[in-house]
Amino acid sequence: QVQLVESGGGAVQAGGSLRLSCAASGRYFGRNSMGWFRQAPEKDREYVAAVSASGGSTTYADSVKGRFTISRDNRQNMMYLQMNDLKPEDTAVYYCAVTPNPHTSSRPSDYDAWGHGTQVTVSS
Repeated sequence: QVQLVESGGGAVQAGGSLRLSCAASGRYFGRNSMGWFRQAPEKDREYVAAVSASGGSTTYADSVKGRFTISRDNRQNMMYLQMNDLKPEDTAVYYCAVTPNPHTSSRPSDYDAWGHGTQVTVSS
């Protein structure tokens, strides 16, 4: 059983930056791809970014490409999401998740463990 705990959320003004962290435990971390998703009020959960098990491959949703950077540190069992040039439409609860596979995926159904989320609020 894997446990995921997100941190780093908060309230910022448009154009600001935040760095989210996800601490993982309970599974051999280096074998599994991971991702970030977000959910705004009254909207479906949305894919944000994913990183392969090795960290060598990353993918992004078009809405965050060029502004967000996903990374991981397998020695520390940590994953990160650096968010720059934040916009009000980035406001959501952000979740980290892990798959049982080494390759990246944008499909929520491929992920078998989720954190409880961290709130990001961007004001205009």
